[in-house]
Amino acid sequence: METAAKKQKLVVIGNGMAPGRALEHLFEMAPETYDVTIFNAEPRVNYDRIMLSPVLSGEKEFEEIIIHGDGWYIKHGITLYKGHKIIGIDRQAKTVTSDAGTIESYDKLLIATGSVPFVLPVPGNNLPGVLTYRDLDDVNAMLLAAQSRAKAVVIGGGLLGLEAAAGLKSRGMDVTVLHIMPTLMERQLDPAAGYLLEQAVEQRGIRVMTKASTKEILGQNKVEGVLLADGTTLPADLVVMAAGIRPNAMLAKEAGLETNRGIVVNAGMQTSDPDIFAIGECAEVAGQCYGLVAPLYEMARVVSAQLADDADAKFVHSETPTKLKVTGINLFSVGDLGEGDDRQEIVLRDAAAGVYKRLVLKDDRIIGTVLYGETSDGAWFHDLTKKRTDISEMRDTLIFGQSYQGGSPLDPMAAVAALPDDAEICGCNGICKGKITGAISGKGLTSLDDVRVHTKASASCGSCTGLVEQLLVLTLGDSYNPSAVTPMCSCTDLGHDDVRRLIKAKKLKSIPAVMQELEWKTSCGCAKCRPALNYYLVADWPDEYADDYQSRFINERVHANIQKDGTYSVVPRMWGGVTNSKELRAIADVVDKFAIPAVKVTGGQRIDMLGIKKEDLPAVWADLGKAGFVSGQAYAKGLRTVKTCVGTDWCRFGTQDSTGLGIRIEKFMWGSWTPAKVKMAVSGCPRNCAEATCKDVGIICVDSGYEIHFAGAAGLDIKGTEVLGLVKTEDEALEHVVALTQMYREQGRYLERIYKWAKRVGLDEIRRQIMQDEVKRRGYFDRFVFSQTFAQVDPWSERVSGVDKHEFQPMAKIGYQQAAE
Repeated sequence: METAAKKQKLVVIGNGMAPGRALEHLFEMAPETYDVTIFNAEPRVNYDRIMLSPVLSGEKEFEEIIIHGDGWYIKHGITLYKGHKIIGIDRQAKTVTSDAGTIESYDKLLIATGSVPFVLPVPGNNLPGVLTYRDLDDVNAMLLAAQSRAKAVVIGGGLLGLEAAAGLKSRGMDVTVLHIMPTLMERQLDPAAGYLLEQAVEQRGIRVMTKASTKEILGQNKVEGVLLADGTTLPADLVVMAAGIRPNAMLAKEAGLETNRGIVVNAGMQTSDPDIFAIGECAEVAGQCYGLVAPLYEMARVVSAQLADDADAKFVHSETPTKLKVTGINLFSVGDLGEGDDRQEIVLRDAAAGVYKRLVLKDDRIIGTVLYGETSDGAWFHDLTKKRTDISEMRDTLIFGQSYQGGSPLDPMAAVAALPDDAEICGCNGICKGKITGAISGKGLTSLDDVRVHTKASASCGSCTGLVEQLLVLTLGDSYNPSAVTPMCSCTDLGHDDVRRLIKAKKLKSIPAVMQELEWKTSCGCAKCRPALNYYLVADWPDEYADDYQSRFINERVHANIQKDGTYSVVPRMWGGVTNSKELRAIADVVDKFAIPAVKVTGGQRIDMLGIKKEDLPAVWADLGKAGFVSGQAYAKGLRTVKTCVGTDWCRFGTQDSTGLGIRIEKFMWGSWTPAKVKMAVSGCPRNCAEATCKDVGIICVDSGYEIHFAGAAGLDIKGTEVLGLVKTEDEALEHVVALTQMYREQGRYLERIYKWAKRVGLDEIRRQIMQDEVKRRGYFDRFVFSQTFAQVDPWSERVSGVDKHEFQPMAKIGYQQAAE
């Protein structure tokens, strides 16, 4: 009987994307060869570092960019030391030692220590508030700083610097980018594209200063500003160093391995010690170090093959496209963009559309490509470059892209179909068209997520998502549903959007009707689907559907917020945060009468009474009602508050009557149910004392009118608002805000906040419908007004009186009719 071969011990220093990918390959090729131990200096699992920018901007959560969760390490028997930094390698004893004192022996060692950020050697570079941008800890520190909504200076106008600047701006900071060269991203872009990029960045409200040399970081105990060489001083509460990276080769150098800029390795990723390999940003192969993910993944493929005894696996250099992960800025750059007597170029410019394309040719072959504004042909140009294709016969139409070859434009699907099977689709992971279509057919893949899991295409930076979806359509035809979503719950196979569509199409007007006609799998639904169905029916049939309070959450059923001790809190509505002595006396009397133990001012400019017994709620509501109060609906999936500042009535900086407008909006819109809670604010001037730029909907009053904002968040997620547009009058502001809210009511999925809905639907589409399409806007507005006829009923009065909702007269006289007047 043969004895199983003893496993070798593989120790990995670093837990980034490159070693993670290497281990994936290794477990496929030689699953029983190694016992693996990983030392990670960060106290967490492996994650997609190139997606830190969307985490910073609020477009993604950290959990969405995790590559290998804890379960993956357990599944493969990996010992993972989190928060253990290796401080020494003993090559004679073949051991590594961590800063926590852990010593581990190895047969093979893989070093993947990555890179370290370059910190400018200027005075003040170690002050609190000076950060770098390399890992999740850096992002978390920036998010904490961004809560101040103060001023940030980003030093470096390359990929990382611009992504950091965009992220901080989206979080509400005032951001300036300093770049020492004349144009941005000068290593990847020619001056023309750099100029367009600078314009696009500044259009996003980010100040750009080129030819800016930093002389000193100013401040005593923390950052206070940045001094430039020309004497310019920029105030700053945060400084982000994003001026480049350097291979982290110090550990290898101290161990006696050959180093240069990085850890010197051969084409098999082997260091000067045959039992030690290095990959990633710390490695130097053929005199070159790499920072983009595609070559790092190629290193991972090579080293895994070498560890699996495939000595023929070799790393081969190839040009990697550059793409910027800033929403709304499309650029693609690859190859040699330099000028020369032996080179020619083809250039296309469309100033109105903001499009710039340039191809650099040598001997009738493309050697460099830069695309700005329109990048869909990037993969095709890159494929022509890699194959050294002679383009002489298509020279006249080459710049117009693949779809124009042959003299007339092709359908985009036809252009994708014409790509050869070996055309690279996903540059990050080196995935070609044939591998994707083969996996779709061979493995029965039906969704983008399926393709990502099985091929890695579109799983890194995501810029090839459109091409991958086109391949799904090409391969699956009509059976591919790009909008397929997760079912609402286990009671149905339908997603939220399909349920909403079918409720309207089939004119379903009760929960039993929905469940019968849409073939629910359970008799009466569950706690997840019933509240959603109840909301959709309320929103779609406000005049016919009887709101089912038993399908609401506990707080909505009892019209108060339950507390951890079983008591309740009550928050009466204070229009725009304004009150008076009569109301305050009434609240004080209620507090004394019912011995309410705690009274607190809320962040929404109201008063919260906490610790009320359930049996006392009706009497509390009755007494408050006598003083004119209605429910503040602090428990509702609906309009909570409209926060205001004092505006022109009192403030010397106020430009408009923000208090009056806030009260008008709140009286117009209270009582309306929405997919999730909605908070609003109106600030009387750009100083923004009402904090309108972190609300679901906000208005900033300016000299020329009213700047409407939306899609902000200041809870578990922190996100600055997007600008919807500027209107001139208070009436227009009310109409646009109402229409925007109604669009959200009709399209939002239950429990989906406005900022998540806006991201899914598209900011530009929302702006188009609300700001540009008057007919659509008025339609949304009118439907909201009609709905309010049935919605503006005070639940406290209704409960106290015992009158059924549909028999109770709507309280329009203190609601939208008065506000409209």
